[in-house]
Amino acid sequence: MTSSNDFAAATQALGAQTIECALADFTSLARGKWLAADEFVAQQGCRLPNVLFGMTVTGGWPEALFGSLMPKGYSDMQLLADLDTLRARPGRPHEATVLCEPVGRWFSSSLGREVDACELSPRAWLKTVLAQYALLGLQATVAPELEMFLLRRDGAAIDCAKAHPASPTLEQTCEQYSLERTAQFEPFFDALYAGCETLGIPVSGHLHEASLSQYEVNFRPGPALQQADAVFRFKRLAREIANRQGFLASFAAKPFTDQPGTGMHWHFSLQHTTGDWPHVFATPDGLASPELMHFIAGLQAHTPSAMALFAPYDMSFDRIAMSDSSPTHADWGHDDRLAAFRIPAAGDPAAVRVENRLPGGDASPYLVVGATLAFGLDGLRNRLAVKGGKDHRLLLPLNLPDALDALASSPTARAMLGDAMVDLFVALKRNEHEERSALADPRQDWDLKHMIELA
Repeated sequence: MTSSNDFAAATQALGAQTIECALADFTSLARGKWLAADEFVAQQGCRLPNVLFGMTVTGGWPEALFGSLMPKGYSDMQLLADLDTLRARPGRPHEATVLCEPVGRWFSSSLGREVDACELSPRAWLKTVLAQYALLGLQATVAPELEMFLLRRDGAAIDCAKAHPASPTLEQTCEQYSLERTAQFEPFFDALYAGCETLGIPVSGHLHEASLSQYEVNFRPGPALQQADAVFRFKRLAREIANRQGFLASFAAKPFTDQPGTGMHWHFSLQHTTGDWPHVFATPDGLASPELMHFIAGLQAHTPSAMALFAPYDMSFDRIAMSDSSPTHADWGHDDRLAAFRIPAAGDPAAVRVENRLPGGDASPYLVVGATLAFGLDGLRNRLAVKGGKDHRLLLPLNLPDALDALASSPTARAMLGDAMVDLFVALKRNEHEERSALADPRQDWDLKHMIELA
């Protein structure tokens, strides 16, 4: 158990006078509260209304949730700080930031039982998935590749960013892999890398990607929970630094309909925690093991019901439907970037892995990593066989309503995520879809209005 003395020592070690308590819900936004260090120590976090989990990305509260899954009253829940994530805030002397988990219980009439707040936490769910691996003597190493756009608003339209507002230069055609265009944004990337070092985010490089004003940032491999934390924090950090420098960093899935969209690709490998041969996915001669193929088969079997987790907004499916290289089927291949599940070329057994290329940059890293590992584990446990070839290509949902229906009706997904999380996620996403669909020009009035800054 972590004591108040531990909290006091941790804050004093950072010289923090103010602590920011952050909660990860289903959005990419960090929600929470600032409070003085002494109050943080006394509360071991902070208290906030449990209505936080009933909010859509645009701040709406679906009425059907309250009095059924969520309580009607604005009762408080505890946000218990995870001291392993306590870090100094980049560029903010005497401030610190910490990730929290919700603690609290209330009765749900729709489920007919009490709900624990942690059942609604994507981060807490990922931890339960990792605990299942630990019981089997396994651990996961993951590495994300995260794409983002650097943009500016021009009235209601979205355009490429300038390095600073007064800059005379503007990208007119896609300058893929351009070092010169990337160098114009060196002040942004310098500040971004400095902030990543402060927060412990393991970035390893960046480049100009295949769309106008689009960049990819690579991460070193690491433990699954820490990598999901890193991506959650990275997205916020990038948005904050870009805003200070006069433009927008966006993880929206498809800002330009005639350009490639924003991906968030994740590389997964598994290791035994005991024994002489640690590499679950590789044979000693460096080839893919049967276990790797079982893992991929689990992804193939269950990904149709998880597409809403990988593509959580209507705009997310524009990236897939108007695809440049975004997969539309649950297929796999060796070093095939058009496949949903790619096995990259690797000469070293430690580098044998599978890349999940389905998620967009607007997805929750906790849900993406948790779902990939949970479905892969089902394939391992049941020794599922991969499917391939034109006659066995499994088409994925191509719009948000179909994806939500698949998730809501899947007994396997419900068993993996829990009824409370599935019901809450589906209700929030259907509310967002209905809000968007009621507009005359949904792409302009909802996608470009909200997703550019909130995805």
